[in-house]
Amino acid sequence: MSVEEYLEFEKDSEVRHEYVGGVAYAMTGGSGRHNRISLNIARKLADGAEGTSCRVYMSDMKVSIPDRPFYYPDVIVVCGEEPEHPYYFVEDPCLIVEVTSPNTEATDRREKLEAYKTLPTLMEYLIVSQNEEKLERHFRDENDEWWRAELANEAEIPLPCPPGASLSLEDIYENL
Repeated sequence: MSVEEYLEFEKDSEVRHEYVGGVAYAMTGGSGRHNRISLNIARKLADGAEGTSCRVYMSDMKVSIPDRPFYYPDVIVVCGEEPEHPYYFVEDPCLIVEVTSPNTEATDRREKLEAYKTLPTLMEYLIVSQNEEKLERHFRDENDEWWRAELANEAEIPLPCPPGASLSLEDIYENL
């Protein structure tokens, strides 16, 4: 399947599909806990994006990787001018968040991590545990090098976007 065929197919599909290596893979639904964690993160980031050029998207927006896979992260932040034309994917995120689930955790930590690191605008990739209050943080420094940190019980995690944004484990796991 070509990229163009995938994008046309995906527009009208009732089931979301990620596209890797010319193949469309059906996505399964997440648990209620997964959804609430994603929503807590998106709500906090959307509040921070208010009045800025940043936009926050949830699981229905795709990210396009330079060698053309398309993934559906749980939360995406993009800053800058909004395209004038209708679009179904973004190519320039500054922050991506994946909430782990049993079927996707290994892919989130290996395949997606390596793919996301090729995005020149991406400054941070967060992998949030669904089952325990833990966060894996991958971030790019000023020398364009990637670093990894595991966080538990941290007060505030500073984020590159929206400007001045931060998250705490308390924000992420609120009401769970």
